[in-house]
Amino acid sequence: MRKDRQAAVAPRAAPPAEVILEALDAILLVSDLHGVVSYRSARARSCLAAGDTLQAVFRGARTLEPFAGWESELTPVVREGAPRRLDLFVPSTTEVGELFSLRLTRLTAAPPSEQAMVLISAQRREVDTALGDQLEVSQRLASLGKLAARIAHELSNPLDGILRYINLALRVAGEAPPSKLTAYLAESRTGLLRMMQIIDDLLEFSRSSGAELGDLSVNQIVEQAVQQTTAAADITRMVVALDLQTQHMPLVRGSRLFQICRNLIKNAIDAMPDGGRLTVTTGLVDNQVVIRVADTGIGLPEQAGRIFEPFFTTKPPGKGTGLGLAICKDFVEDMQGTITAERGEERGAVFTVRIPTSAFSSWSQPGPPPAAQEP
Repeated sequence: MRKDRQAAVAPRAAPPAEVILEALDAILLVSDLHGVVSYRSARARSCLAAGDTLQAVFRGARTLEPFAGWESELTPVVREGAPRRLDLFVPSTTEVGELFSLRLTRLTAAPPSEQAMVLISAQRREVDTALGDQLEVSQRLASLGKLAARIAHELSNPLDGILRYINLALRVAGEAPPSKLTAYLAESRTGLLRMMQIIDDLLEFSRSSGAELGDLSVNQIVEQAVQQTTAAADITRMVVALDLQTQHMPLVRGSRLFQICRNLIKNAIDAMPDGGRLTVTTGLVDNQVVIRVADTGIGLPEQAGRIFEPFFTTKPPGKGTGLGLAICKDFVEDMQGTITAERGEERGAVFTVRIPTSAFSSWSQPGPPPAAQEP
């Protein structure tokens, strides 16, 4: 009888660790030193992107602090055994994204090795306005830092030319005919104008993208961009046509979309020095706002694949810096959208911007957006 009673109260085998982790309803991941994910809890699978690496799971995430990559974050945890914290803004339907506070902990007390595993537990945090503003500033500074080396190189070229022509002008000031001196000074002026254009584009890129324009519909943003850009250009031999969807267009907060439209329109006008037709179209297609800017100008260059690279330009010196389309691409991607360029049916170029409606603040009219055809 005693043996039977002892058998009845004998402890049961502990459930597998994975069963316990699933019951916790927590956002948990297990990764190796290189960021390869071997386990994700059900909660993690439901609120984070799919993928076999931390880079994929937290795709598009941003940090307030400098971030050198997942391996750089995991290595100290494995080597020192001390937990680390990391705050990530993960893209979502909100303007800033969701804020996750991560705790990185080494799973074993054994000496660090390539086989060491790290437990990553994540908690959602509220994002206040101040923190969102801080993230915006951090993003702008990070983008500017990436451009700094290229900017230094681009400015050094006209600076060298200016110095050379000024030295020549000084040397021949008392000997050469005035026409030669004038030519040297004209070349110096061209270099200075190019530098001023680079700096102007850089200031535009770096300025805050807050709500200077208020909450306006997409069409209002497009109309303002057309009005301001064409007012500053000689379009006496140009026809401007707007084909704007008038209902159910989202509202926009901030100036990024305005800068995107302004840069594309300015680029189209510059491509038509002898006149032509500028057509700007808006529409809603498959839960995406579509903006199309078409011109009948000189068309795309042979190296069309490089047109969105910073400082790539086919314009003559002093006429462009190659930052306009790079800025457009950066802003569009920040809104989880895409921008493409293709040759027109007869001539010219067509730039198409597609931005998901989730990136906008609200609808300008009640009700769901209607089914629409591609503009």
